[in-house]
Amino acid sequence: MAAIVSIPIALTFGVASGAGPEAGLYGAVIIGLVATLWGGSKTLISEPTGPMTVFMTAVFASNIAEYGLHPGVTYSFTIVFFAGVFQILLGYFKLGRYFRLMPYSVISGFMSGIALILIVMQLPAFLGHDAVQGGIVGLAKKLPELLSYVNYFELFIGIGALLVLIFYPKSWQRRFPSQLAVLIFFSLLVYLLPGSGNIRLIGAIDLGWPNFNLPVMPFDHNWSSVFLDAFLLALLGSIDTILTALIADSLTREEHNSNRELMGQGMANLTAGLLGTLPGAGATMGTVVNIRTGARSRWSGILRAAFLLVLIFGAAPLIQFIPLALLAAIAFKVGIDILDWSFIKRAHRISQGALFIMYGVLLVTIFVDLVIAVGLGIFVANMLTIEKLSHLQSFNLRMVSDSVDTAPLNGTEKEIFDKIREQVYLFYLSGPMIFGVARAIHRERKNIAPCQHLILDLKDVTHLDTTVLLALENMVDEALEYGKSVYLVPGEHFIEKRLRKLKLHQKIGEKNIFEDRVSALRYVEQLTNGG
Repeated sequence: MAAIVSIPIALTFGVASGAGPEAGLYGAVIIGLVATLWGGSKTLISEPTGPMTVFMTAVFASNIAEYGLHPGVTYSFTIVFFAGVFQILLGYFKLGRYFRLMPYSVISGFMSGIALILIVMQLPAFLGHDAVQGGIVGLAKKLPELLSYVNYFELFIGIGALLVLIFYPKSWQRRFPSQLAVLIFFSLLVYLLPGSGNIRLIGAIDLGWPNFNLPVMPFDHNWSSVFLDAFLLALLGSIDTILTALIADSLTREEHNSNRELMGQGMANLTAGLLGTLPGAGATMGTVVNIRTGARSRWSGILRAAFLLVLIFGAAPLIQFIPLALLAAIAFKVGIDILDWSFIKRAHRISQGALFIMYGVLLVTIFVDLVIAVGLGIFVANMLTIEKLSHLQSFNLRMVSDSVDTAPLNGTEKEIFDKIREQVYLFYLSGPMIFGVARAIHRERKNIAPCQHLILDLKDVTHLDTTVLLALENMVDEALEYGKSVYLVPGEHFIEKRLRKLKLHQKIGEKNIFEDRVSALRYVEQLTNGG
C-alpha cells in the first residue's frame, strides 16, 4: 500500500521540481530503502516530500539559470550530497532532540507556508502552461499572460481530478488510494477520448539505472552558496523527518531515536546526491498508510522499496500517458493536506503571540525564504518565551529589609531578623535564574543603600545563567565599594562552583560564606551586638 501511494506522489514531485519524473521515482526507492535500513524509526517511510521539493525547485531553477542545464543539474545534486553529509553530522553530534523542541506556532506557520507555495505554483499547469520561475511573486507577475490563454482540456482534467481527490470516500482509501484512482482514470480518459492531442503529457521517460554523480563544486568557486544551500536543505529535511517520526510514534506507541534517524536520512540523501535523484525526508502520508495497514518493523520499508521498483518498471510504458494537469491536481491536494487547518482555525483563541508568530512565519516562508522563516520564527518565539519566563521568575526575587518583607522566613529566622532589621538587606533567589532576570536584579541594587549588611541567599537556586551571575557580581561589587559587608549562602555545589570560578568568594571573604540562611543571620546578629 505504501508503494502504491508513493508512485503518484513521486511522479508529481519529480515533475514539479524540474528534475524529471525519473528523479522522483528513483528518489522514492533509494531514499526509502536507505533511510529504512539506517534510520531510527521502524515504520517511518521516507521519500521526496512537499517541503523538500519546493526547496529543490528553487535550487534547480537558480543553478540552471546561472550555469546552464547540465552543470546546473550537477551542482544541484552536489547540494543534495552535502545536505546528507550535514544531516549525518547533526545526528552524530546528537542534535536530533533539538528539532523536537521547536515551538508549534513556528512549525504550523512553516508547514502552511510550504503548502500554500505548493498549491499556488500548480496554477500554470492547471491552465495548460509550463512552470513559472520566481516563486509566488514571479507567478503573480505572469498571471495576466497565463490567463490570456487557457487550455480548457487541461483545466477540466485538473479540476476534475482535484474534486475526486477531495470528495473521495474515506472508506475506499485504505483499499484503493485516491491518488492511484485518479491517476488511472484520467490517464485512460485522455488516452481514449478524441481531441486530446493538445493535452500535455509526461511523455517517454528513461528508467535506466541512475547515473553515478560525483560531487562537483561550481567552476566560479562559489562554494559558500553550495554549502549554505546544503545546510538549509539538511535543516529542512531534518525538521520534516522529526515531525513525521513523532506522528509515527503516536500511532505505534513507540519512541524513535532522533539522532539515528537524522543519520539515516543523511545517508539516504547522500546516496540520492550521488545517484542523481530527488532528496527526501519522512513522509507523513506514506508513513500513516504504512502503519495503518499493519507495518510494525523495518521489513515494511524494505519490501515497499522492492515493490515500488517492480511497479515502476512494470508501469513504465504507461507513465508517459499521464497528463501534467493531473499531477498538478495531486500536488494541489497534497498542499491542502499539509495546511494546518486545525491550528489556523484556533490560533486566535489560543494566544495572540502564537497567532502573530504563525502568520509571520507563513508570510516569510511564502515571500522571502523557507529557512529564514523558521529561524526568524524560532527567534521571535524564544524572545517572547524568555520575556514571559523572566516576568514570572522576577517574582522569585524576594527581599527582606527595614521597609519590605517578602522573603520566606521560618520562625527562628524571623525572630533573628526582627532584631537587626534596620541594618540588614536579605536578598533571596529561588528556582532557575535566566538572563531576563538580570534587569530585575539591577533594579533592586538601589534598595541596598540604607543597610550596612547584604545577605545574598542562593540556597534554592536551581540554575544560574551567566548574565544573572554577572548581575549578582555587580551587586556585590557595588555593595563592597560603598563599605557594606556582604554574606553569601551559595546552596547547591554547582552554583558554588560557578561563583568560585568568578572569584566571588575572594571578594566576599571565606568567613562570610555560610551553608544556610539562619547561620548568616546569626553571624550578622553577633556583629551588630558587638560580638
